[in-house]
Amino acid sequence: MSAQIHPSSVVSPEARLGEGVVVGPFCVIEGNAVIGARTLLRSHVVIGPHTELGEDNDIYPHATLGMGPQDLKFKGAPTRLVVGNRNVVREGCTLHRGTEGGGGLTTLGDDNFLMTGSHIAHDCHVGNKNIFANSATLAGHVEVGDGCNIGAFSAVHQFCRVGHHAFMGGFTVATQDVLPFMKTAGARDTKSYGVNTIGLQRKGFPLEVVEGLKKAHRLLFHAGLLREEAMAQAEKEVGHLAEVAYLLKFIREAKRGVHRG
Repeated sequence: MSAQIHPSSVVSPEARLGEGVVVGPFCVIEGNAVIGARTLLRSHVVIGPHTELGEDNDIYPHATLGMGPQDLKFKGAPTRLVVGNRNVVREGCTLHRGTEGGGGLTTLGDDNFLMTGSHIAHDCHVGNKNIFANSATLAGHVEVGDGCNIGAFSAVHQFCRVGHHAFMGGFTVATQDVLPFMKTAGARDTKSYGVNTIGLQRKGFPLEVVEGLKKAHRLLFHAGLLREEAMAQAEKEVGHLAEVAYLLKFIREAKRGVHRG
């Protein structure tokens, strides 16, 4: 089945549309954009040039994907936005292309759910199976792992990281890295509030892993130890668990620090 394009939409002759793509009314597809098979642009969607969408994506009205970055240094370079498969992008979301100074690429993985008004800025790299609640916002150069839940009206400062399976409460302002597997919240005094126990259990994490992460969190933030002492003790006691090893590595590699407990 070839692509279906509503007569009110404008599609660049350079664009490539896969089999079964549906372009609803009043959409605009610019330049050399690539739209993967069976992707649905419901209506009033704008896809910028140098943008690649994978298969089976569902893009809702007034979403804009692949426009130039909101960066005063940007002078129109052919930077890119690459989106994976099976993502749901709800009304009014914005995903921008990269900048030359930031690597020239913004990426969104597979199976993500972006609720109304979410924003992914230039040079961000977002993994798989994440949920962005309404108006969740990433500044430039942010990295988000897999399985994260970013609450409504939350904001992540540029160059910060959000670890795998992190949970950010609504209205959270993250100016440092957000710990994986943990609950982090706060509009001013942002803190980690321990392991996201219920969320991890719902995802099928074994009890041993959840308890190991809890012990690591206690040692790191509530045992009164110096950082390196706490890290060494956590590694000794529960570092055999891959999730704990990742947590410790995440902390060691932080350039902006992490939101502590």
